[in-house]
Amino acid sequence: MSSFDYVVVGGGSAGCVLASRLSEDKSMSVCLLEAGPSDWHPAIHVPMGLLWMMRSPGMNWNLSTRPEAALAGRQLFWPRGKTLGGSSSSNAMCYIRGHARDYDEWASLGCKGWSFKDVLPYFKRSENQERGADEFHGTGGPLNVADLRSPNELSEAFVKAGVQAGFPHNRDFNGAQQEGVGLFQVTQVNGERCSAAKGYLTPVRSRPNLTVITGVQATRILTELGEHGAPRATGVQYNQAGTSRTVQAKREVLLAAGAIFSPQLLMLSGIGDQKALRDQGIACIKHLPGVGKNLQDHLDVMVVQASRKRVSYNLGPGNVARGPWHILRYLTRRDGMFTTNGAEACGFIKSDQAEEIPDLQFHFTPARLKDHGRNLSFLMGQGYSLHVCNLRPKSRGWLELASTDPLQPPAIHANYLSHPDDVVKMVKGVKHARRVLSQADMAPYRGKEILPGEAVRSDADIERFVRQHAETIYHPVGTCKMGLDEMAVVDPTLRVVGVEGLRVVDASIMPTLVGGNTNAPTIMIAEKAVDMIRDAR
Repeated sequence: MSSFDYVVVGGGSAGCVLASRLSEDKSMSVCLLEAGPSDWHPAIHVPMGLLWMMRSPGMNWNLSTRPEAALAGRQLFWPRGKTLGGSSSSNAMCYIRGHARDYDEWASLGCKGWSFKDVLPYFKRSENQERGADEFHGTGGPLNVADLRSPNELSEAFVKAGVQAGFPHNRDFNGAQQEGVGLFQVTQVNGERCSAAKGYLTPVRSRPNLTVITGVQATRILTELGEHGAPRATGVQYNQAGTSRTVQAKREVLLAAGAIFSPQLLMLSGIGDQKALRDQGIACIKHLPGVGKNLQDHLDVMVVQASRKRVSYNLGPGNVARGPWHILRYLTRRDGMFTTNGAEACGFIKSDQAEEIPDLQFHFTPARLKDHGRNLSFLMGQGYSLHVCNLRPKSRGWLELASTDPLQPPAIHANYLSHPDDVVKMVKGVKHARRVLSQADMAPYRGKEILPGEAVRSDADIERFVRQHAETIYHPVGTCKMGLDEMAVVDPTLRVVGVEGLRVVDASIMPTLVGGNTNAPTIMIAEKAVDMIRDAR
């Protein structure tokens, strides 16, 4: 077939939801286009395989920012999943929704229908909560949410230390209260990763009305003049092994390529800022200056300490020697070290008591990390790492076309720490992290502080450390902003403003960054979009 009712661009978290849900109607035909391969690789499904996914040359886009002025001119590594499931096939599987206030803010910005009360049913619909259903959680959904099977004793010690530091223990960060410290729940089933592909797509791949094409990269949205005088999306042009092909969409093109590639594809198709497109030699069919703007991300910095007890996850001789035992345990019992999500414990805290809701997040990893776990020599030592990030940064970045070649990624200007308030929050975060790790329950493990190091004490020194060492924690959003203002790219029904038959359905539509990990919110966005698409029929 070369013509379908719906063409979905991008087989990541949102795209898998769209393809699965829309193909439930047997009278509707759906085509899903994914640039990466199918999700066959064992490293996807074994949770600890995320270390390999971070380094994979074929299942990771391996992007980089342009030099960041406020981060010592460094170019930051931005990994993004390039396979069915997208980044849900390579992330740390943390199931976090953000704070209810985040969605109420969206509604206050003119995004009617996106308050927490409005979106909660879609979180619940997506979820199979192993603890059971309640006011905040659902069962029977495609995305399995489970407790960690074998949390490391270091992670449990961190939670106790957080309580000693004055933070409440929180068993459910997606319940009535977000604030506190506790272990993450994870998107796993029977000790395996439950990506969006595994939860939504794998069970329905055999549907005759669903076509999934992998290894193809969309290069342009096809348009023609609609009956109302506005451009109308009619299909997608894509590259398959060097050959240009097209697929037609009888009803809608649904762009779900993520916060980097969705705006890039819009710009390549003549939808974006008119002057910027003209400078690239691209004819503008719809002037939308917000395309690629409003880029937001969670910047992360780590406090790393050596461990006196040999209990951390590392590549040292002890764990390597016990490797066969860990493998056997995983194969026979689906527990043990191979079920770790890397970041096992969490904290949502306030940088200052004047804050109304938590504005900092901790991720605790029972391993020594550097350079996203890619520095293997650093990973060999015993230790643990406490990530800290500012949940609602005021800094805004942007994307722009680096080339008219659709196979080349856009230029990423994250513009981290361009707002002075963000610097202050990060310094406070490092101080809070150190305070937690100094508590008595960490004493049996606490060795030398490796990063920032004992000599780094003043606010100025901590700020310098942040600028030299902070990295992304993989939550880019906002580049196709939903709203009603002049910078909005999509309206509250996720239709691209002024273009018929085209929607964007992924994290790029978030007007503001949610206070937490972004995978569960992206899946929610797609679940809600499905109902809006059905209503339009």
